[in-house]
Amino acid sequence: PGPCDAAGQRAAMGGVGVPLAWLLLALLSPWGAAGGSCPPRCVCASNILSCSQAVLSAVPAPLPRFTAVLDLSHNNVTRLRADWAPGRLAHLHALLLSHNGLSFVSTEAFAHVPHLRHLDLSSNRLRALEENLFSDLAELEVLLLYNNEISSVDRTAFENLARLRKLYLGQNRIARFPLELLRDGSRLPQLALLDLSANRLRSLPVGELQALPAWLRDRLYLHGNPLACDCPLFQLVARGRRRRLSAVMDFQEELRCLLPAAPAPVGILALAGRQPLNCSEAREAVLEGHLGDTVTLSCDTRLRGVRSRHWVTPGGERVLEEGGNGSAALLANGSLQLRALRPEDAGTYACWVAGPLLNETLYVELLVHNFTLHGPHDTLNTAYTTLVGCILSVVLVLIYLYLTPCRCCCCRGAEKPPAPRDDSINSSVLSATPNHAVGVPGEPCRSHSASATGPGQNGRFKVGGTPQPPPQHGPKAQRKVSDPDSVSSVFSDTPIVV
Repeated sequence: PGPCDAAGQRAAMGGVGVPLAWLLLALLSPWGAAGGSCPPRCVCASNILSCSQAVLSAVPAPLPRFTAVLDLSHNNVTRLRADWAPGRLAHLHALLLSHNGLSFVSTEAFAHVPHLRHLDLSSNRLRALEENLFSDLAELEVLLLYNNEISSVDRTAFENLARLRKLYLGQNRIARFPLELLRDGSRLPQLALLDLSANRLRSLPVGELQALPAWLRDRLYLHGNPLACDCPLFQLVARGRRRRLSAVMDFQEELRCLLPAAPAPVGILALAGRQPLNCSEAREAVLEGHLGDTVTLSCDTRLRGVRSRHWVTPGGERVLEEGGNGSAALLANGSLQLRALRPEDAGTYACWVAGPLLNETLYVELLVHNFTLHGPHDTLNTAYTTLVGCILSVVLVLIYLYLTPCRCCCCRGAEKPPAPRDDSINSSVLSATPNHAVGVPGEPCRSHSASATGPGQNGRFKVGGTPQPPPQHGPKAQRKVSDPDSVSSVFSDTPIVV
C-alpha cells in the first residue's frame, strides 16, 4: 500500500482509539458507573468529596461508598440524624462539619462510620454532650469541639475512645474541670492534648494536675479562664515554665487569674512576691527523705516514645541497667529507686532521656534528713519522761520533809523510870510496841506524875486497868497478871510464867 493508504489506516485506528481511552478512564475512575456519581454542588477528587460552602441544609445522598474524606463545612446542616448515612461507609476516616449551626447530634449518628479517625464539629451550637455520644468511634484520634456552647459534658460521652489523642474543648461554657478524662489514664489512655482554654473554669484540681505526667501537662491548655488566684495555681504554672512546657511557654500572657480586690485579671506568673498572696518561687523536683527510708525519683519527661534513659548520681555514678547494684536501682518505668538512705545519698540526680527527635535532661534534688522518720517523736517522749520523773522526785522529797509524822519534842524532858529487870523480857519480846514512851501526833504530852492509874506493860498508861499485885520474894518466879493489851493476852489464855 502507498503512503496515503498507511495514513488512512492510522487515522482510522486513531478514531477508534480515542473513544476506547475515554472508556478505559471511566471504568478505572472511582466516580464511574460502578462507584456512583459526584453529588451536585460538590467537588470530587479521587476519594475526597468536598461540599463546603454549597448552601446545603442536609447531607447529600447518596454518598459514594468509597468516600474517605467528606467535607460539609460552612453549610446549614443544623441536625445530624442517625440516617444521614443510610449505607455503611467503611472507608470514611475524616468528617468535617464545622460552621453549620449544628445544634443536635443523634447518639446513633456515627454507627455507619466505625473507622472514623478525624471528626470536626467545631464552630457550631452544641450545648451538651450526651451519654455515649461518641462510643461508636473506637478508632477516633482527633475530635474538635471548640467554639460551641457546651456547658454540660456527660461522664460517659467519651467512652470507648481508646485511641483518642487530641481533644479540643476550648471556647465553650464548661465550668467544671473534667478530671475523669485524665485520672489514671483509664478513660482516654492515648490522650496527649486537651484544650480547655477560654471556658468558665474558676478553680483547678492543682494537686492532681501536678501529678500528671509531663508529656500530658505539656499539651494541657488552660489559658483564658476566669481562674481565682492562689499560690498552688502559681506553683503549677511556674513549674510548667521552668520545664518549658508548651502550654505555658506559648500562652504566658493569656494565663491570668482574678484577685478578690483587683479590678482586672493579673498574670499568674506575676504572683511571686506580690501582695496579698506573696507566693514563693517554685522549686522543681525536690524530694525529701530520712535515714533508712526507700524513695523513688521519677524521670518525669515530656517526651513520648523514649528510646533510652539513664541516671547519674551526685557522685557521678551512672545507673544504666534495670535492677542496678547496691542501693540504687533503675525501675522499668524509668524511675530510680534508692534503698536504705544514707547522708551521702543527698544531692542532685540527673535523668538523661533520649527521644525519637530530641533529648532531655531532668534534675531531681534529694534532701536526706539526718535522723530516722520516728526520731523526733522518740526524743520528745524521752524528754517528757525525764521531766515527769524530776517533778515526781521533787514532790516526794517535799512530802518526806514536811508531811512525815514527827515525834513529840516536848516529851523529851519526861523520862520513864527504868522498868524492872524481870519485865524486860515481856516488854522486849512479847510487846508489839517499843518499850519507851511515844508521843501521839496532834495530842499534848501527858504528865507522868503519880495518879490512880500507873503505867502498865509496854509503858502505856491505862485508865481503870488491872492493878499490879505486890511483889513476892523467894526463889520461885513470881506470877504476872496478864495485861489485856499485851501480846501474851492475845496469843494465850493462860498467864506466862517466867
